[in-house]
Amino acid sequence: MKIKIFNREICVCALLATNSICAKSSAEIGKTMETENRDYKYFMQDTGNVYLGAKLSYAEILQDEMVNFKYKSIVEHYIFKDTDPETTLESHLYYMTKEQFSYRTYEQLKAKAKVSILEERKSFFGKSKTGYVTKVMPLAEFVDMNLAQKKAKGVVVQELALSKLGLMAFSV
Repeated sequence: MKIKIFNREICVCALLATNSICAKSSAEIGKTMETENRDYKYFMQDTGNVYLGAKLSYAEILQDEMVNFKYKSIVEHYIFKDTDPETTLESHLYYMTKEQFSYRTYEQLKAKAKVSILEERKSFFGKSKTGYVTKVMPLAEFVDMNLAQKKAKGVVVQELALSKLGLMAFSV
């Protein structure tokens, strides 16, 4: 989702959201699902980090004019060495191993993964309750979890956060 102040895109996104409530035909339901799929397709930045939604594919990242040129160059030169352009960030991070070249690239960028993990919590009365907890963890910690642990914990990748300092220090 692109957010630009004083632009018609905000009105279009608001219109799509209101139309999704009133969807009746199968075509409108398809549009609704497409709108919901865009929930994790975003690029944001603050003073210290760059945030990318996990549903973005690398091809979409390269086409988006809001994404930093330097990150696009890093994707083209380093990430594509072992990754397909149609791969989403979610699947790439989920199946990433420490042996991959893209892992070493993201380590240099000081990447962090925002994930939802199914955890069991105890209440004051001793009852246990399971629910999803959102955590931001360094990429090394996330990759250290093997695939079986990720599936057992119901891990869902939400976003990738890159340090702007890491981007600045990275030479292409």
